[in-house]
Amino acid sequence: MMKRPYSLSIFFPSYNEEDNIVQSVREADAVASRITDTYEIIIIDDGSKDHTGQMADRIARESKHVRVVHHHPNKGAGAALKSGIKAARYDYVFYSDADLQFDLNELEHLFDYIPEYDVVLGYRHPRRDPFMRIVNAWGWNKLNTFLFGLHVRDIDCAFKLFRREVIQSIHIQSNGAMTIAEMLIRLAWKRIVWKEVPVTHKPRHAGVPTGANPRVILRAFRELVEFYRATNNKQGRHHPHARRPALGH
Repeated sequence: MMKRPYSLSIFFPSYNEEDNIVQSVREADAVASRITDTYEIIIIDDGSKDHTGQMADRIARESKHVRVVHHHPNKGAGAALKSGIKAARYDYVFYSDADLQFDLNELEHLFDYIPEYDVVLGYRHPRRDPFMRIVNAWGWNKLNTFLFGLHVRDIDCAFKLFRREVIQSIHIQSNGAMTIAEMLIRLAWKRIVWKEVPVTHKPRHAGVPTGANPRVILRAFRELVEFYRATNNKQGRHHPHARRPALGH
């Protein structure tokens, strides 16, 4: 495969991923080096309580391609996502979880749709999560479709590629699990066209997921309500673009 004429930033929002972070970075380095000669890998250590932060620093000392951003204390997955976007320096920005549930080699396939699309969104097919997480995700997708007209197969799939100027041009107010939905809604309001692509999803074998934590879920709904209210005008009507279907289908 010929290398692409683009530079690439990859980042991993990470919380307590000491069992996965080394392998995640190793896989990212392998695929990035096949795509381009100019790339960086950014580990966002979101106030981990295990050895993720120390291991990330060690990896960065050993590789010129790796940088680390530390949060003290934990700020949440959304804040980690925003830190990764802000830290990215290169043409295209890709992020994934550090839990080894994705095949990072499939990032090469996302680049098949660049530069025709500024945004390429992966969706898990099939999704290898516990039943209740799948049900919760289905309800979350439907709720964002109903309230904001957001039509995306898998809002929270952590396998997304963006042109940097596009993703850094939007301001996201959420910091919790609403962050990704808000990001996509704002991109849709800007008439950004995206492509959705199926990606392989694998069961988690190490580490503990936080997405089903009741505190995380409650924060997501609180931020959803706050964002919904913020999109209404003084007469209580919706933001003029709030019910426009998202583009890219």
